[in-house]
Amino acid sequence: MSDLEAALSAAVRGEVGFDTTSRALTTMDASNYRRVPLGVVAPRDADDVAAVLEVCRTRGVPVVARGGGTSIAGQATGTGVVLDFTRHMNRVLSLDPDARTAVVQPGLVLDRLQDAAAPHGLRFGPDPSTHGRCTLGGMIGNNACGSHSVAWGTTADNVRELTVRTVRGRTLRLGPGWAGAPEGLRELADGELARLRTGFPDLPRRISGYALDALLPERGADVARSFCGSEGTLGVVTEATVRLVEAPRAAALAVLGYADESAAAEAAAGLLPLGPLTVEGMAADLVPATAGLPRGGAWLFVETGGDTEEEARARAHAVVRAADVVDARVVTDPAARRVLWRIREDASGTATRMPDGTEAWPGWEDCAVPPARLGDYLRDFRALLASHGLRGTPYGHFGDGCIHVRIDFDLLTGPGIARFRRFSEDLADLVVAHGGSLSGEHGDGQARAELLPRMYGAETVALFARAKAVWDPDDLLNPGVLVRPAPLDANLRFAALPRRPVDVAFGYPADGGDFSAAVRRCVGIAKCRTTEATGAGVMCPSFRVTGEEEHSTRGRARLLHEMLAGELVTDGWRSTEVRDALDLCLSCKGCRSDCPVEVDMATYKAEFLHHHYAGRRRPAAHYAMGWLPVWLRWASRLRAAPLVNALARVGPVAAAAKRLGGIAAEREVPRLAARPFSRWWHGRRPARPAGEGGELVVLWPDTFTEHLSPSVGRAAVRVLEAAGLRVALPPTRRWRGALGDGRSRTPAALLPARRGRVCCGLTYVSTGQLDRARAVLRRTLGLLAPVLESGAPLVVLEPSCAAALRTDLPELLHEDPRARRLAGQVVTFAEALERYAPGWTPPAVDRPVAGQTHCHQHAVLGDAAERRLREAAGLTGELSGGCCGLAGDFGFERGHHEVSVACAEERLLPSVREAGPGAVVLADGFSCRTQLEQLAGVRGRHLAEVLADALEGRPGEEAGAGEAGER
Repeated sequence: MSDLEAALSAAVRGEVGFDTTSRALTTMDASNYRRVPLGVVAPRDADDVAAVLEVCRTRGVPVVARGGGTSIAGQATGTGVVLDFTRHMNRVLSLDPDARTAVVQPGLVLDRLQDAAAPHGLRFGPDPSTHGRCTLGGMIGNNACGSHSVAWGTTADNVRELTVRTVRGRTLRLGPGWAGAPEGLRELADGELARLRTGFPDLPRRISGYALDALLPERGADVARSFCGSEGTLGVVTEATVRLVEAPRAAALAVLGYADESAAAEAAAGLLPLGPLTVEGMAADLVPATAGLPRGGAWLFVETGGDTEEEARARAHAVVRAADVVDARVVTDPAARRVLWRIREDASGTATRMPDGTEAWPGWEDCAVPPARLGDYLRDFRALLASHGLRGTPYGHFGDGCIHVRIDFDLLTGPGIARFRRFSEDLADLVVAHGGSLSGEHGDGQARAELLPRMYGAETVALFARAKAVWDPDDLLNPGVLVRPAPLDANLRFAALPRRPVDVAFGYPADGGDFSAAVRRCVGIAKCRTTEATGAGVMCPSFRVTGEEEHSTRGRARLLHEMLAGELVTDGWRSTEVRDALDLCLSCKGCRSDCPVEVDMATYKAEFLHHHYAGRRRPAAHYAMGWLPVWLRWASRLRAAPLVNALARVGPVAAAAKRLGGIAAEREVPRLAARPFSRWWHGRRPARPAGEGGELVVLWPDTFTEHLSPSVGRAAVRVLEAAGLRVALPPTRRWRGALGDGRSRTPAALLPARRGRVCCGLTYVSTGQLDRARAVLRRTLGLLAPVLESGAPLVVLEPSCAAALRTDLPELLHEDPRARRLAGQVVTFAEALERYAPGWTPPAVDRPVAGQTHCHQHAVLGDAAERRLREAAGLTGELSGGCCGLAGDFGFERGHHEVSVACAEERLLPSVREAGPGAVVLADGFSCRTQLEQLAGVRGRHLAEVLADALEGRPGEEAGAGEAGER
């Protein structure tokens, strides 16, 4: 333990982390920059903050205050001690609805303040797109704004008082007036009144530099306001009193379509006299084709409020009438508005990929100009991009003249970095020429502070340095930011990464086969750090349970980045730090769909485990559950299911087996089916004579359906055949003939199906046994040759297996064209009915549903067809999002039970408990059904089972019913 670490550990009650993991998690924020800290402290209170400042001051160690780590200019990184306020100092201390104020701690996430204010009809006005994870301390430091700033202003406009600790131990209570100001600040302001009155552009979004003009007497000498936006360089906020505003009781969204972004920008300022709550702009490059927006190449999102929905709608229509648009749409439904706002909020992530997949980066994310000049500025901005051979898609707060953009800078090579600098200098001049501010929201940080003299002039920048010296004479608070800044092209986060692609097993087709590029996808906007899952979202269940950064998608990506860099994490693929962070990754694949940049941590985890255990003994669970298809197939061949089931119920035997297999002692071993699905299939009487029937579909006998839930397979066959389809199973040996095509395809009865030996390789992939997975998948492709030749759809009942065939197969066997062909033939049960039996009407079930959409279904497959099938059958209600927590082998593995249960308790189990007595509990995945059975005594059912029961005239089972005796 170093002297600094020992001194901090003795001085504070909070956690002190000088270990590799703690440091690696805070090397970066959401910017292009990386700085390695000495250590991290999570203070419990203001006294801890004072103690850290004292210890660091006596040793000359810099201190950086960090909130959610979503800053995009580098100001939440540092080389000294990082203060993490999110762990303890994260509460609403009080809320006064009459005064419309709240007292908060700096680590409080904005959404938690909104939750506390909402019952009183109040809210905090500023709302950055990162509202689910950014903190009030970070918002104060960067003077954050958000989409509603045209109505409610910036964070500085909504701060009443601040309690601040200085680096020399003073506690200051700042507000309007000089009472709490540090000594010397008033004298500095009084001596520079002329400069303060003339040297600061009058803009709604001027965030650059220090807001020293707030100290003017005619502005009330507002020291608290002046402190906002100082980026942690003056003092450390330990408490804040903020203003709350009245939230409109109803809202409507006018979506205005324009020919292009310049036309939208020119129109934005003209809408401000109508009193909108938002005037946000986006271009077509960032909007999914399925968004359902009105015609146009760019759009303004103009939100209006009112006491009633009718009033809000009328104001929205007034906006439409006042606007000269290509097309328009008014949206009042809250769910539909949330979908549209989600597109806007995710833009900071989606903008990091150009339409052709090229990487794009922040750096000039927040320039702002007078709103009336925005159209001209954007045209000049586009021309400047073109002159430098760069591309970017502007979006953002058009009503405030503030533009966000990610640009396809090459930050990996010397010439690319040189062009980054030249463009930055030219763009700074362009912004100033339009009367603008280098930063219009997120602060200057390292990205822009070097260029502040171009905006303010050398004399005003020198005044900033004098102000910094008044507050922080030792220059220990976030040095290198704002005053005496580091060069904008130093400390780039990619400098330490390997220049040549590392040898990997997966193909990473979206990243050019480069694992480093895949890891670079995480830009740090931290959507994975939201503390509550909403809607159908899944990402990131382990973070929501533990609250620890290392168990978030971003945290794991940071550790992988440091592993590749080799400076902090020095043992590469053998790293125990990376292994431990990945240990609680459920491989739910939620990040693949919910992360705006489509980080796929499940794949990265499999890749890491493959290398980490290469040539070494693996955990017992990898052999017990990774090889599950083999053990179950042997049990079936030996007709040993009754014996295995009996032994699993003998306490000492079961305990020993679980201990040997690395299985959690709390888990029950699932019962094996006495009659596997394919054995039932082989012995059944064909539904119709050979050659008769409709379209042929091949039903995939996955391991779970085959050996553990054959009732699902039997039900699927019943429904598919009732819909007029011919059902076959895959061959169990290499087949020289072909299935033929059209109506001449070989009927199901002629396909040999005694043993289902095809396998998707899921259990091997999830445990990182990728060589074995490739061998299994190559064998499967050989067996499926006639299916591939025929083009017959492959119906996969288990969502996780379908997802593995759709994604893991072509990415793991990326050199084999058969893999892509097979992935394209995979359909879900509902997709098969919709595509190949379009005229069939399902039986009426007419009951409500409860349960959860399978995480892999949500992330990889999509559930649109399943929703339509449920609706056609009269199954009403919504399934919850989230993850069941069992997640294949995860919830069975020793050491995971507590997290597994907590994940289930987040959404799945409450949704079932709250269901009415007549509800059908739907769970298409075996893991989900097992979790329901073991934790709640509830039998979840596959949609195929529910429809098959309805075809037979059986009412089905109630929510809460015990396990059926299918075994």
